[in-house]
Amino acid sequence: MKRILIIGCCGAGKSTLAQQLGERLRLPVYHLDRLYWRKDWARTPSDEWKRVVQNLCATAEWIIDGNYASTMDLRLSACDTVIFLDYPRRVCLWRILKRRIFYHRRARSDIADGCSERITWAFLRWVWCYRRDYRPELLAKLNALDKNVTVLAFSDPTQTAKALLK
Repeated sequence: MKRILIIGCCGAGKSTLAQQLGERLRLPVYHLDRLYWRKDWARTPSDEWKRVVQNLCATAEWIIDGNYASTMDLRLSACDTVIFLDYPRRVCLWRILKRRIFYHRRARSDIADGCSERITWAFLRWVWCYRRDYRPELLAKLNALDKNVTVLAFSDPTQTAKALLK
């Protein structure tokens, strides 16, 4: 495992797991939210964003966490391992609420400078609809991956910790 992609619904714990695995495996960690967003939640232009992800994927070792459908195929074709945090909606929503409270008026290391923690209706709707609207396409992409790519799917945080952080 030298090129690990961590994906799943917002609030699943992708960034936390990436940090823990990065320390354990001594691999560089890249949080896509930190790279994509600019001050005050301004988006990176799509052509520039694609170049950023291509450059990351071209390096020899990494852990990348994040979804971003526009560059998912780039990352899936470059990784040797996918960790899919396929947690229930209630787990993700609970974690988002805890994160919002914990990081109130505090900076997160996995998000761009100048982006304060926030919860919007659009964000909550995305999380609520994730399993129905986004997960099926993601599962199809995972099922179509080359057999040399290891896919680890976890439906429970305890299962993830036992398998990866023991």
